[in-house]
Amino acid sequence: MAARVKELSKSFVWILMGLLVAGLAGFGATNLSGTAHTVATVGDQTVTTQAYARELQREIRAIEAQNGQALQISQAKAMGIDQQVLGQLIALAALDNEVDQLGIGIGDANLQKEILAIPAFHGPDGKFDRDTYRFQLDQAGLSDVDFETDLRHEAARTLVQGAIVGGVKMPPEMTATLVDYISARRSFSFATLTPEALTTPVPTPDEATLKAYYDAHGDQFTLPETKSITYVLLTPEMILGQVEVDEAAIRRLYDERQADYNTPERRLVERLVFSSDQAAKDAMAQIEVGGTTFEQLVEQRGLSLSDIDLGDVGAEDLGAAAETVFAANVGDVVGPLPSNLGPALFRVNGTLAAHVTTFEEAHDELRDELASERARRLIETQAEDINDRLAGGATLKELADETDMQLGQIDWTSDSSDGIAAYDAFREAASKVTADDFPEVKFLDDGGAFALQLDKVLPPRPEPFEQARDRVLASWTAAETDAALKAQAQAIVDGLGTTGDLAGAGLTQRKETGLTRAAFLEDTAPDFMNQVFEMKPGELRIVPGDQMVQIVRLDEVLPPAETPDLAVMRKSIAQQFDQSLAQQLFDAYVRDAQIRAHPTVDQQALNAAQANFR
Repeated sequence: MAARVKELSKSFVWILMGLLVAGLAGFGATNLSGTAHTVATVGDQTVTTQAYARELQREIRAIEAQNGQALQISQAKAMGIDQQVLGQLIALAALDNEVDQLGIGIGDANLQKEILAIPAFHGPDGKFDRDTYRFQLDQAGLSDVDFETDLRHEAARTLVQGAIVGGVKMPPEMTATLVDYISARRSFSFATLTPEALTTPVPTPDEATLKAYYDAHGDQFTLPETKSITYVLLTPEMILGQVEVDEAAIRRLYDERQADYNTPERRLVERLVFSSDQAAKDAMAQIEVGGTTFEQLVEQRGLSLSDIDLGDVGAEDLGAAAETVFAANVGDVVGPLPSNLGPALFRVNGTLAAHVTTFEEAHDELRDELASERARRLIETQAEDINDRLAGGATLKELADETDMQLGQIDWTSDSSDGIAAYDAFREAASKVTADDFPEVKFLDDGGAFALQLDKVLPPRPEPFEQARDRVLASWTAAETDAALKAQAQAIVDGLGTTGDLAGAGLTQRKETGLTRAAFLEDTAPDFMNQVFEMKPGELRIVPGDQMVQIVRLDEVLPPAETPDLAVMRKSIAQQFDQSLAQQLFDAYVRDAQIRAHPTVDQQALNAAQANFR
């Protein structure tokens, strides 16, 4: 059965189980008061305010658990959750109404069996416990009568559902058609023509030809909507000269970063640990006398080199073994030497020399860093004064004249990325600015600040020919090359006649066998395989691509290859078709049941139920 059908049939029992396991007390829904006890009437069935409140609270809590934050009832209503819950409960009530009219139900014995199987009602011994049963129902705000009634309805709904969707099968021709479409195969040959293969190269156009092409293809040479923007900008680099950094601060920063500027020499080392000194000595003897390699010793221990690799280590990491290991040459095996895991053999795989950067060498870098940081703080303090000036009516030009900010102008489009448009904050501000906006200070990622104003908006317009000439030439050349390639390919196809012998025509032929339409071939057009599958055996076709054409001959049409994967796919597709048909049948039945039940909603009661959420 379809997943949604199954979900619908079990929805109410899982609602109840969710309440039993988690409980609702103190999580938002208060006791409902007043005389309105029914939010909807569906045939002979009703949707009570308590049932609606419980289900609405369950949905809200599920979203809160997913998002990790509280969800107010106003937000839930804006998301349509209240209507979704009401629709689900009306659908269930319509089914219950249908079930009652059909006279379907389950006996007490089957009901008891269902209740005894619910884990939430089991005691410490794993068996049904009446006290636990009553406690869980009480926590959920349910009486045993209400719960057992709901369970009877659920069982009856499941019987009706099974009668409708049981044994539903889509015609097997549907599966066969789709499987054949996905897995059918083709064998074909093709040859590729590129501009280098043209017998007559594309000539160089004159200005009149280019101008005519430009006029005929104006849509290719249109400038996008452009905003003319004036801005003022202040970055830390602009005021570095105003920032003083004392030598003591530079020295302190250097001392704090001793680990970065002064690194001792290190070694790349592997360590093989043994249970005793004698075992380690015997192993070393095998290397020195017996010709055994270090790798073989590791393998004999059931280890791999990655298991014993220490990476790069300093003398402080090796303890008493450091002096000997650091004195060894690359490739040497030394030991036995002590380690924190016991006697070991060490192999040196590499040497990392000590690196010392003196204070004098690091001085300018550290000074620039400190100066930049202080410049950023200076900009932050100036920003308030700049905003005050703007609020007082100062123009951007006046700001540039009276402060350290620099005046600039940019014709900005969504594709702009140079200069100030390289900053995300500026691009975002430029995209949103309107002629009615007043300039205000905004900050950049590097600590800089800017303010902007929109001067005018230029609509999409033709790009001047002189400005677009290089692109016009490139586009004309590409179009002429494509046309020449197609014409030459057509001449070749016409000359092949019925033989279709690509190799005989002097072309470099490529053969492919048994490919499906999903196959990917490099250096082919995006729709190459789709066109291949449109062809008939023996047919020749010209497939254009980007600055190339391909002459294709379809050699053979092959059925899907019968493989285990194909059998799995065929079964999966058949199941999906069956489930889809079953779902649609059941959805239609539920819709019809709702229409015949004439559901009505008491909006006042619904509002009262929602008002009790806090």
